[in-house]
Amino acid sequence: MPVSLPEIQSPDGQLRSLLQRRLDNLTKPTGSLGRLEEFAREFGVMRGSVDLVLNKQAIFTFAADHGVSRTGVSAYPREVTAQMVFNFLRGGAAINVLCRHYGIENVIVDVGVDYDFQERPGLVSKKVRRGTENFVEHPAMTEEEAIRAIQVGMDCAQGYDLIGTGEMGIGNTTSSSAILAVIAGLPVEEAVGRGTGVDDERMRHKANLIRKALHSHQPDPHDALDVLTKIGGFEIAAIAGLIIAAASRRIPVVVDGFISGAGAMIATKLAPESRQFIFFSHLSRERGHLRMMEYFSARPILDLDMCLGEGTGAAVAMSIITAAVRLYQEMATFESASVSRG
Repeated sequence: MPVSLPEIQSPDGQLRSLLQRRLDNLTKPTGSLGRLEEFAREFGVMRGSVDLVLNKQAIFTFAADHGVSRTGVSAYPREVTAQMVFNFLRGGAAINVLCRHYGIENVIVDVGVDYDFQERPGLVSKKVRRGTENFVEHPAMTEEEAIRAIQVGMDCAQGYDLIGTGEMGIGNTTSSSAILAVIAGLPVEEAVGRGTGVDDERMRHKANLIRKALHSHQPDPHDALDVLTKIGGFEIAAIAGLIIAAASRRIPVVVDGFISGAGAMIATKLAPESRQFIFFSHLSRERGHLRMMEYFSARPILDLDMCLGEGTGAAVAMSIITAAVRLYQEMATFESASVSRG
């Protein structure tokens, strides 16, 4: 079953020089705002305009469970996924605090939690299934389920000027490590980290399970859908869909950390043009994330030694992009301020 993906038009590179010309004409020494100028310029290129508008922004936190969580790969039990969804809905998680602080809408999407939530405000229920299979023993999902999960993310990507990715799912660093190892062609030990804070013994256990799964299933690194079905997660698939659909609508996407980065790897394999609409928010403390950034040839906006997920790194980075856009919009030019150039 093929994935039906929207067309993505590459950004107009000529806009970059026009945006930079305005930045150079603002009342400051040339280049003195450093990477803030880069963020404003690239936001404009992605949006396809020199008139920058950034009013409505959201972070989508996709939640799903993983069958591999039952194999002892996490410091936390599987039930924590559903418990954290309730915490999100009560507004008590880190992502809630940051989104309130920065004025970002936070949308919680159940794409595969092993719990049947009652309908309630703030929760988008798009459950594909109550968690993936244990991919050490069986493929994580069917191709039809993978496509449904991608579509969940695609359906979210509209009506915003800037979108961030987030996730919640016990066991998802194991899936993300496996995806990184396959797509980037890395030895498993270079892709596996401590996730929720596991000790050395459990980290070795985690790596051994991934090796077993890769040997058993032989996911094709050139076929993102094959990788997703064999070792992926529903929230990772939804993040990929969100990125692809946002790119087709010229909406920049701020990718959070390691798990969201795995979603970006899937997205850019399925639709390579989507890479041109991504900001990478921060460098996670998760060991494989540096290798992931090397794979993308990306320089993240922040390095705060974070590794929480949920969209927290994306939230902080989105505030910096917002600041960059406001500087572009609101600073006076040399002419309008009657300031002499150097």
